[in-house]
Amino acid sequence: MATIEVEVEINAPVDKVWEIVSDIDNEPKFWKGTKEIRNISKEGNIINREVTIAFRDQKCLQEVKLEPKEKIEVKFLKGIIEGEKNLFLISNGEKTTFRTVWDIKLSGMMSMFTGMLKKHIRSGTEQAMQSIKEEVER
Repeated sequence: MATIEVEVEINAPVDKVWEIVSDIDNEPKFWKGTKEIRNISKEGNIINREVTIAFRDQKCLQEVKLEPKEKIEVKFLKGIIEGEKNLFLISNGEKTTFRTVWDIKLSGMMSMFTGMLKKHIRSGTEQAMQSIKEEVER
């Protein structure tokens, strides 16, 4: 498994950051590795969806659990990626620490390329989080 951790401090209260990051249908706007989202079901704070990722236009099934103003837990259930992506919000008064932690690997025969993918995902995560920071701080 590849573990990737990226953190950024946003000059805004957690409520304002949550507004942007919890709009998970808008994910492709910030996360360039996500091309398209199709929601399958929603029950309470759990959403099941199909995501088309930029890597060879592969489709992945995900379960997304929203824990308001604290965490978004994304589990990859089926597809080329196995594992989780977790987004954490930590309130520091008028500032918010925004942390993303990936714990993933490529499935099947592709697993040998997980290491190469790690650098790409880190770069995409840094870019996404910077874009979110800029959007929130406007």
